[in-house]
Amino acid sequence: MRMRKKRRGGERLSQLSALFVSGKEYKTAFDCERPLRIEIGCGKGDFICQLSKIEPDYNYIAMERVDDVIVVAAEKYAAGRDLGQLDSHGGWKTPDGTIYDGERWDIPLEMRGNVRFMNCDASTLDEIFDEESLDTVYANFSDPWTKNGYANRRLTHPDFLKRYLRILKSGGYFRFKTDNVELFDFSLESVEAEPGFELTFVSRDLHASERAETNIMTEYERNFSSQGIKINCLEARKK
Repeated sequence: MRMRKKRRGGERLSQLSALFVSGKEYKTAFDCERPLRIEIGCGKGDFICQLSKIEPDYNYIAMERVDDVIVVAAEKYAAGRDLGQLDSHGGWKTPDGTIYDGERWDIPLEMRGNVRFMNCDASTLDEIFDEESLDTVYANFSDPWTKNGYANRRLTHPDFLKRYLRILKSGGYFRFKTDNVELFDFSLESVEAEPGFELTFVSRDLHASERAETNIMTEYERNFSSQGIKINCLEARKK
């Protein structure tokens, strides 16, 4: 589904740019050191906003390459931390009534919480993150790239799995969810063939599994589930 162009999207990104990092900035972006997790393709931010509250003893990077999507995720996170709300004219209104209209709000570090946003493509993962620096990599409802010749763009292609292995710590996890059966079959085969990973959980109906109670749903997941579509999930641990 193509995301509708956001009104004043560039200005809105600038207003909350203190919550964004690029390159190696992630190393000094948080107020305290915690194990680091990333979500590739964070969408509108439902998953990362919920997870960062439920499991606060981690730092999180939410990656998304589409500007008009990641701005929604950042605004949702900021609002959830009581940092204000989007003003009716497009500026960001802070709790004290100050409005940043296209200008950066230099949010104090201690108020930024445990999530930072990264506006980039997943193909740059191993250029950005150091070897064995991550606790977990999440990939939820990524593009299945079903056209012929596009399989290498799938986030579970062997090339991507090797990237994850380089940046995950020993014992770190790769967690993947999709509604697409063809993509899941491909992903399962790819992970099983990768000697650096061992599968620790597989389900073709996540919401009927033992993980259902603790599962955090994305916005896509709620939509698919409401249509009766089963959710596929796998979890793999770096040996």
